[in-house]
Amino acid sequence: MNSHGEQHASGTPPAGGLEYRVAHLRDRLAAGDLAELGARAEVRGQAVLLTGTVPSAHCRDEILRLAGEELAGVEVHCDLVVAEASSPDHAEELT
Repeated sequence: MNSHGEQHASGTPPAGGLEYRVAHLRDRLAAGDLAELGARAEVRGQAVLLTGTVPSAHCRDEILRLAGEELAGVEVHCDLVVAEASSPDHAEELT
């Protein structure tokens, strides 16, 4: 039996369909221009949790855009941390 396109009575896709969509998002995150391996996507019930550390706010925004495309209609929680990579604003004093 093929479950492609099926929906539960609540209108949400079955869990297997969500797992497939999350796997596709992971593939897109690891490939292409982004090649971001610091972010993870996990299914949590009927929602998806994005976690990890990314190098910039732009990278985080791009991950959220991709998640929006791949997971349209699914609740997505974002817990992505932007790593501070700016140069220091003063010299370090050693004693």
